[in-house]
Amino acid sequence: MNAQREEKFKRVASRRQPNLTVILENVIDPHNIGAVLRSCDSVGIKEVFVLYTEPELQQIQSLPLGRRTSGGARRWLDVHFYADIAACFSHVRQNYQRILGTRLHQNATSLYELDLTESVALLFGNEKNGITDEVAAQCDAHFVIPQIGMAESLNISVACAVTLYEAYRQRQSKGMYDTNLPLNEAEQEALFQEYVRKHEEGIHQRSALKRG
Repeated sequence: MNAQREEKFKRVASRRQPNLTVILENVIDPHNIGAVLRSCDSVGIKEVFVLYTEPELQQIQSLPLGRRTSGGARRWLDVHFYADIAACFSHVRQNYQRILGTRLHQNATSLYELDLTESVALLFGNEKNGITDEVAAQCDAHFVIPQIGMAESLNISVACAVTLYEAYRQRQSKGMYDTNLPLNEAEQEALFQEYVRKHEEGIHQRSALKRG
C-alpha cells in the first residue's frame, strides 16, 4: 500500500462518527440502498442497520449493489442485517442514545430543529409505505424534512442524504471532524488497521478472480 492511500485511510478513520448511524426498514431497491451507503460513508458513518420486517424480504442477507450505485462504500461500512425488530433495536440502543424516525406525524419535528450532534440513529422506511407502526413505536421521536411543493415525500436516498448533510453541518460546526474528534487515538488506530485489512483482502480477491 502506497503512502498516499495509507494517509487517506488514517484521515478517514480519524473522522468517523461512532455516535451516528442509519437504520433502513424494508428498503428493497438496491440503487436506493447503495445511494444511502454512499451518503453514510461520505459523512463518516461506520455502520448501518438493515431491517426487513416483511416476511418475503426476511431471507435477504446481502446487498446486491452495483459499483456505480454504492461507489465502493459498501466495503468500508459494517452492514448489520436483521429480521427481528427487538433484536435490531437492542443492538442499536447498545451504541446510540436516541432513535429518530422519518414520519409524517402531527407531533413530528422539523429536521432543522433537531440536535444531530448527539448520539443518534436515524430511521428511514420503505419507498412506498415508510416505516411500519411497530417500528415507529421503537422511536424516541419523529421528524420531517420541510417541503413546500405538491409532493409530501422525497425519495428515500434523497431524504437520507438531506438529513445526513444536516448532521454533517451541525457536527462540523462543533469541530467533530477536526478539533473535537469522537474517536480517541486507540480507536482511530484500530479502525485504520481494519481498513488496511479490508484493502488487502480486496487485492487478494481481485488476484484470485484474475487467476480463475
